[in-house]
Amino acid sequence: MSVLPYLRAGSGPVLVLVHGYLGGAAQWENEIKAFSKGFDVIAPNLPGFGEAGHLEGCASISGMALSVLELLDHLGVSEFTLMGHSMGGMIAQEMAALRPDVVQKLVLYGTGPLGLMPDRFEPITVSSERLQSDGVAKTIARIGATWFKAEKAAPGYPLLIDIGAQASDQAAMAALGAMANWDGRDALGQLTMPTLVIWGDSDKSYRWPQVESLWTNIPEVYLSVVPGTAHAVHLEKPVLFHSIVDDFLRV
Repeated sequence: MSVLPYLRAGSGPVLVLVHGYLGGAAQWENEIKAFSKGFDVIAPNLPGFGEAGHLEGCASISGMALSVLELLDHLGVSEFTLMGHSMGGMIAQEMAALRPDVVQKLVLYGTGPLGLMPDRFEPITVSSERLQSDGVAKTIARIGATWFKAEKAAPGYPLLIDIGAQASDQAAMAALGAMANWDGRDALGQLTMPTLVIWGDSDKSYRWPQVESLWTNIPEVYLSVVPGTAHAVHLEKPVLFHSIVDDFLRV
């Protein structure tokens, strides 16, 4: 597999940021600026998304996890703190389960342990049907609005729409199937590294039962519920988001 394109800045302990469905490394621009003051921040583009839109998308969450691990191996990274958002949180769980000895801390943000996402704003089967009929650009415009409390009026909405439209049709469809077929619940007890779970209280993708499952089944876990936000807390309340993450990273 080709090495993934990525963004990187800063020096110090390595912090890896994994984006979610129809995302890309560029969504982490503010986080890279904030955390590169004390960390070596690496943000990959997953196969078929963002600046990696030319690469073939993966048909499984484990395949995406291995693609990120391959990049880190290529860069000579032997240990790191890992943060994953949404589908990226599933990938982060998979990475931590595969290599628990190298993941020092784990941040699971706006995510859960079950890819089917019970009570999601719409079933994944519907998203697949709409993607086939509408294409990627219309799909991210429609789905992306659900990621914000203010929907299309949110300041961060245009950025995510621009990034999402870079995904290939193949990768977008493959990722929906990958999520639908993934279940990480049995591995939660093996995630023994300190873990922070962040959730916006109005998230329409990952409802409370998913978050509660992380909170009650990961051995050393901390929970932060951010009020008045939905699925894109880092764009809705960036200062608060950075403060929460920074506090966890520096303990």
